[in-house]
Amino acid sequence: MIQILTYTVLGFLCLQLLNVCLNVIFHQRLKQADWPGNNLVSILIPARNEEDNLPGVLNSLQNLSYQNIEILVFDDESNDGTANVVKSFAKIDQRIKLFQSDGLKESWRGKNYACYQLAQVAKGDYFLFIDADVLLNTNIIESSLCEMQKRKLSLLSVFPKQVMKTSAERKSVPVMNYILLSLLPLVFVRYSPFKAHAAANGQYMLFDAVAYRKYQPHKRFKESVVEDIRIAQFYKKVKAKVGCYLGDERISCRMYKGYDEAIAGFSKNVFMFFGGSRLLGILFWSFTSLGFIPAFILGMEWFVSVLLLTLIIRIMIAKLSRQKFGLNGMQFLQQQVFMAQVMLNAIMLERSKKLVWKGRSIA
Repeated sequence: MIQILTYTVLGFLCLQLLNVCLNVIFHQRLKQADWPGNNLVSILIPARNEEDNLPGVLNSLQNLSYQNIEILVFDDESNDGTANVVKSFAKIDQRIKLFQSDGLKESWRGKNYACYQLAQVAKGDYFLFIDADVLLNTNIIESSLCEMQKRKLSLLSVFPKQVMKTSAERKSVPVMNYILLSLLPLVFVRYSPFKAHAAANGQYMLFDAVAYRKYQPHKRFKESVVEDIRIAQFYKKVKAKVGCYLGDERISCRMYKGYDEAIAGFSKNVFMFFGGSRLLGILFWSFTSLGFIPAFILGMEWFVSVLLLTLIIRIMIAKLSRQKFGLNGMQFLQQQVFMAQVMLNAIMLERSKKLVWKGRSIA
């Protein structure tokens, strides 16, 4: 039995390593490029209580090299100074406009409703949805447009480089890229016909406006907490091409500023990384956290093999994610504890129907 468990763990780790190697080989990252056209790009920002984040993102958008943009912000019933921040920027830059909610409609999730409402007033040839905590720099839009044209994409999504300033963030935020890059070669998002190989990140989703208006994706998945993944799966189903990429210095995000906030945030969608299966999520955690135990019992050479594979995988993912392994690698055990807490929290909150995000129930 111990031998079978050890072989299973080693097989799983080898599969992880293969996926990571494919991500290294095919290097799904936006190349530096200049866009020959002057298409209008609508940058659409859903914002609920984002008073602290909006100055950063709006400043970064004003300083982009691509200037033919409109910046539309939807104030989703905020109870802080979100609207006032946008109004102050709009006085200086006429491309910035504020839209305010008239109340969340029944059966809609807040962010989906905000995105949908913004799309109804957007005039661009492309719709770029970003979160209020995302910063864009230099020629990220030109590179995105060139990639869309080159690959004939209807949707391009990017996982930003994650900014981590505290120990609490290093214990939590790297878990997202660890799961993603060890389970899914991102090149499969573009070429595989299977919806299990669909991925997207709501922090940065660039749509061809014609396709968006045709499919109305945020309306189609108005009740979904993980609308980004659902949209990517649907686009694959209707043969609309999707591309998913890793970010660099041109796109960054500081997702969570504290440990408890990270647990609440990841609890919304942690099992979607595993196709919505709790069992697969728990097995993933068990193999990556406890796999060394049967290997140690079987013999030192097996134990060393498990540790070596784990170390190689972690180093490669840190490099792909533009993270410093020295800082984040030392948090390995804490990251596994965090993953367990998130999964447990997600299960408990789903059962009690008390899953809340930004003051709204999303159970």
